[in-house]
Amino acid sequence: MIQRRLSQALLLLPCLLLPLAAAADEPCRRLTATGNPEYPPYLWRDPQNPQQLIGANADLLKYLGKQLGLEIEVVYGGPWSRAQEEVRTGRIDLLAGYFITQARKQQMDFIAPPFLSTPSVVWVRQDNAFAYHQWADLKGRKGGTLVNNSHGQQFDEYAQANLILEAVPGARQAFEKLMHKRSDYVVYEQYPGMALARTLGIAATVQVLQPPVSSEGLYLAMSHESPCNKPQLREALAREMAKIVGGALPEQLLQQNLERWQ
Repeated sequence: MIQRRLSQALLLLPCLLLPLAAAADEPCRRLTATGNPEYPPYLWRDPQNPQQLIGANADLLKYLGKQLGLEIEVVYGGPWSRAQEEVRTGRIDLLAGYFITQARKQQMDFIAPPFLSTPSVVWVRQDNAFAYHQWADLKGRKGGTLVNNSHGQQFDEYAQANLILEAVPGARQAFEKLMHKRSDYVVYEQYPGMALARTLGIAATVQVLQPPVSSEGLYLAMSHESPCNKPQLREALAREMAKIVGGALPEQLLQQNLERWQ
């Protein structure tokens, strides 16, 4: 009799645990994302709610979430270097716009394909422009970049071996050092650099040297430490991202947010 009751109880156990499993997965219907807060038109802090990020990347992630029945909140995670750390440690689930490198793949799962691409360029003062055609033309000059920023694996490796690049926490600081003649150039993405130059009132005193040092894809990346990082979710995100990238939406959102920022 006791054995029969024990067997019945064991049979019922999986049924009792199912609601608990569903409840455990429920928080993963809501995900948090962050990114570079000085990155218009891709991302910037909402003037009406500075703890939120807005921009093309945020709009795309919210659309992606809606298609999958997820709520994706794009939050301010601090300056770019700290935002990356917030995701690496799993305190925030996703990075909304990340260049892919071998080192970063050790800490994140990248959702392919990339949803946009952005050129990284050399910014200089107009009164201190110099001949530039290739990376080697930057040798011997003092440059600026951002802490933990990447401009693609190949350029990163070349810069580490051959260039003088001082990393600072934010793009504003990098451009201010350029204007104060404490650096000769800044390597930064083209559109965000244009937006920042307008904000600082220096658009007429800086210029871009061509060609770009690189043009890299912006990926959605999920922390290995995120409790929501499961194969099923990554696969669903990748399938839906491929559909989105196959259409006109990413470019439309980029243009809308260029106008929105201006």
